[in-house]
Amino acid sequence: MVESQRGSRNTQPTRVRVSRRRFVAAAAGALAIVPRHVLGGEGHVAPSEKLTLAGIGTGGQGLQNLATFQEYPEVQIVAVCDVNRESGGYLSWNWTQGKEQRTAGREPARRQVEARYAQDKTSGKYRGCKAYADYRQLLAEVDVDAVMIATPDHAHAVIAMAALKRGKHVYCEKPLSWSVFEARQITEAARKAKVATQLGNQGQASQEARLVCEMIWDGAIGAVHEVQVWSPARFWAWPTWEGRPKETPPVPDGLDWDLWLGPAPQRPYHSAYTPWTWRNWWDFGTGLLGDLGCHKLSTVFKALKLGHPTSVEACSTKMDPEIYPLGVIARFEFPARGDLPPVTLTWYDGGLKPPRPRDLEPNRGMDDVIYLGDKGTLMGHRLIPESRQKAYGRPPQRIPRSVGHYKEWVDACRGGPPAGSNFVDHSGLLTEVCLLGNVALRAQKKLLWDGPNLKVTNDEAANRYLHREYRAGWTL
Repeated sequence: MVESQRGSRNTQPTRVRVSRRRFVAAAAGALAIVPRHVLGGEGHVAPSEKLTLAGIGTGGQGLQNLATFQEYPEVQIVAVCDVNRESGGYLSWNWTQGKEQRTAGREPARRQVEARYAQDKTSGKYRGCKAYADYRQLLAEVDVDAVMIATPDHAHAVIAMAALKRGKHVYCEKPLSWSVFEARQITEAARKAKVATQLGNQGQASQEARLVCEMIWDGAIGAVHEVQVWSPARFWAWPTWEGRPKETPPVPDGLDWDLWLGPAPQRPYHSAYTPWTWRNWWDFGTGLLGDLGCHKLSTVFKALKLGHPTSVEACSTKMDPEIYPLGVIARFEFPARGDLPPVTLTWYDGGLKPPRPRDLEPNRGMDDVIYLGDKGTLMGHRLIPESRQKAYGRPPQRIPRSVGHYKEWVDACRGGPPAGSNFVDHSGLLTEVCLLGNVALRAQKKLLWDGPNLKVTNDEAANRYLHREYRAGWTL
């Protein structure tokens, strides 16, 4: 690799990489033609052309993401980071063995990365992945091109901002942030940095997501005036008490509790907060609306070309100042957009559901996203009843199909088109709106919203829920 220093974004030096292939080509006239097998053969990516990646947050989802990125020859994972060295009890996506049956942390992540790369070496050995407890030390010591963030929600924004300020490409699990304010700040930082970004709402890249857009744009159900979205009960453990646990057990060996808290308010360690039940707690998670809203509402936003809502209100089962409720209903009102009419979007979670659509067959289950138009109903990605779908067939294709959610970001990092859920064009606003539902829930009243100015206009006190003061030593 040949490198030079030039001027840069964010006052950071930018490495200009000259690929091995380009260097060899330039020297070919003076030497000889180099056979392809010397460069590694078909599908080989020279080390100087690889996207170097660090994984920050290596619990159940973080390990899944790293395993996926390791399958791309264009990517080289060189560092991992987690505040926990190693322990069990993490979510395993192989639920046949029980949900909380995975060992995770920075050391399991390092071993996973090195074991996978060792498979590609004749020696069967590989030692090239560093492990860190503090993402700030990683970013200061390891010159990576990109980061993957899969920490609890409350740490997303501070890590993403640190990476963006250094000109790194960022893949961040959903939601993009813990607060509405953070989402706006990260979006603007990504716009300024001009790097590749992607939110971890994998379904946005699916064939079904594109079919929904194309059917609605084709007029299959006419003008859409209402959308109903529901989510089943949470799949993580629910506290068996009200408020915070009273016990203060010792912090497990290998866990840096102060780093785990990050910008969140100080409190004693308890196993009720980690490794993955943190989603229950207002200080750390964003509930089902934050967790699954960015998944389920992504296609709704794209298909209906939604922007900022004008109002939001929410109600729930019993509220607790510490814990997200068992069930929530949130209603967002969106204004007309050009020739598209106003839309009411209603979110249900915790097992609460909207009424069954009038045209749904009696023996058919109800999908979790329902579009109500003036000429019909679209449930999931199919018209109802099914006889109408069969008569309609397929819409004209208007959207290119995705190369895959993760590959979209890898390609964007390497100069390709922006990923489908990049922060600037899609997922920053999507996160803002999802988290705005939580603001209305905590304010316990209908809020009128000035999206461009990030302000509740009818209740000044509600604006305090848009962000919070960080602990000393933490900042965006």
